[in-house]
This record gives sequence, C-alpha cells and structure tokens, in this order.
Amino acid sequence: MSKKEEKKVAAPVTKKKAKDFSAIYDHLKAYPLEEAISLVKKLNKTKFDPSLEVHIRLGINPKKSEQQVRGAVSLPHGTGKSVRVAAFVSPANEAACKAAGAEFVGGDELIAEIKKTEKTEFEVAIAEPLMMKNLAAIAKILGTRGLMPSPKNDTVSPTPAKAVEELKKGKISFKNDDTGNLHTVIGKLSFDDKKLAENFQTLMETIRKAKPATAKGSYIKNIAICSSMSPSVKVVIS
Repeated sequence: MSKKEEKKVAAPVTKKKAKDFSAIYDHLKAYPLEEAISLVKKLNKTKFDPSLEVHIRLGINPKKSEQQVRGAVSLPHGTGKSVRVAAFVSPANEAACKAAGAEFVGGDELIAEIKKTEKTEFEVAIAEPLMMKNLAAIAKILGTRGLMPSPKNDTVSPTPAKAVEELKKGKISFKNDDTGNLHTVIGKLSFDDKKLAENFQTLMETIRKAKPATAKGSYIKNIAICSSMSPSVKVVIS
C-alpha cells in the first residue's frame, strides 16, 4: 500500500503527534482489538464524548461496479447517536413511520417540498418500493448528498416503519469510497470497551460477507480505529 493510500485509511499520524503520543503507543504497530480500543480512549484529549471511527482499506478495485462494497448492519449496542430520518411513504404508512420516530414523513408533497427548497435536513432516507419512481424528481438532490434510498442498504423496504425503527436503534449503512476505503462509526468513546468490541466484530462480520465475488487477493488490507479528533491506532486483522 502506498503512502498516499495509507493516508486515506484514517487520520494520518504526523511526526509531531507521534512524538507527543510515543509514551502511550507505537503508531506503526497493529494492536489486538481490545488493546486498540483502550489506547484510543487514552489518546482522546477532547472534553466532549466523541464517536469511535473505523477505517478499513479494502482489497477491491473501486472503479469496477461489481466490486463495490456496501450494505447495512444493526449494531448490537447502537451508535449512541440519533439520526434524523425521512420516510417517503404512502398515506397508509405515514402514522406508523411517525410513531417509529421518523422526523420527516410524506409522499408526493414531501418530494415536492424538497424539489422546491432543495433542503434535506435529514441524515437517512427510507422509501417504500412503490415510491421509488416518484423520487426520480429529486434523485439528483438526494444522490449527490448520499441520501438516495437503495435496496442494497435496506433503505427501500416494504415495511418502512420497521426500517425506521431499526435505524433509530443503531442500524448503519456502509459503502466504500472511490479509493477503496470504508469509513464508519461504531459507537461513542464512552461506551464500555466490551460493547465497542462487539459492535466492531458485528460490523466486520457483515463486511466480510459483503466481499465481492470478483475481488482477488487479500480483502481486508488494513484496519485502524480512532476517535473523532485523535490519532489512529492500527488493529490486528483477525
């Protein structure tokens, strides 16, 4: 892996940072998961409760559509963060989606509002299959912001209320970027170490199952974890 590629995996550790934290850990060494989590907590210097990020370098060719890695996973202990959800549904499902916690619920009128204002004050969008053709009117707006519902990450569902409920409980979506790296969050740093480890393992199991059939050689090339504002710690690939 080139230096340029390695920098894409997680926030790079500068020489100054390496010197500042040299008494705590070796930034070139890979640590067992439990130890890596403990080190990230020691490296955190913020006064707020940051998220624990996972950055994975995948052995795929991101230029090939058949080698894209994407999916969704319900973390056993959630992420500690509440996501704002938009549900594009028929009138019959509106009440259930609102009860499940969706902040924005509607059909054609919600689509028309977004088309007019171009405002998307939500982080995830789900839709009933029958609503997908209607979303074509705002596909460009949603698509460029990574908000377009897709069956590949379970955001197109015949049971939208259930989909909303799962998102609220900590279901996350993941997708590799154009450099073949994957970035996601698995919880808050204040979580118990065991809970963070279980979330991590659940994520990794799902990512391994999502390995493209045409991907050759090593699939998981590098894993690093860090808090929102800390240097990264490499994790032993098991």
